[in-house]
Amino acid sequence: MIFPQDLILENEKVLLRPLQIEDIEFFLPYALNEQDLWKYSVTSPAGKEGMEKYIRSTVDQRAAKNEYPFIIFDKSENQYAGCSRFYNIQLANATVEIGYTWYGKKFQRTGLNRNCKLLLLTYAFETWGMERVGFLADNRNAPSVNAMKAIGCVPEGVLRNFSPSVLGGRRDAIVLSILKQEWLDGGKEKIQALIR
Repeated sequence: MIFPQDLILENEKVLLRPLQIEDIEFFLPYALNEQDLWKYSVTSPAGKEGMEKYIRSTVDQRAAKNEYPFIIFDKSENQYAGCSRFYNIQLANATVEIGYTWYGKKFQRTGLNRNCKLLLLTYAFETWGMERVGFLADNRNAPSVNAMKAIGCVPEGVLRNFSPSVLGGRRDAIVLSILKQEWLDGGKEKIQALIR
């Protein structure tokens, strides 16, 4: 099992390619005009400086082989829609997490996220050979939690007072996951059916 290089994932709806420093131009409209996209996040890339720092940080983490960030391109809209990443990559344990996912408002609830998750999970389980893919979210973020459950994620528990919140104070984090056997036993087909 090796760390991927120049990984591109795509289907007829979406293309995910490695996020680059130069991609700031595609994300600035969101950083300047849709700052509430990150209200449930640990950190907010709102504003030009915030987005530059956000991109630089995750690109550096890819170089250190800790994360693998993608920029998401919606083919039907011919526009960059958001971002997601593999993180907490543990090759020795065959586990990874998918997260730090966000989409501009016009791309939310369009099916784009399900297409992205299908591509990411297919790669994680079928190419990378992962045994478990984890997900983490602010426990107050019901739309995100419900979206994860809809694609087959199983709740494992809530980490109380887990981390600081952009909203102020601290947040509880819900942990969910999909196991390789669950994926092979119909998990992939479940997401494909939701997309159809």
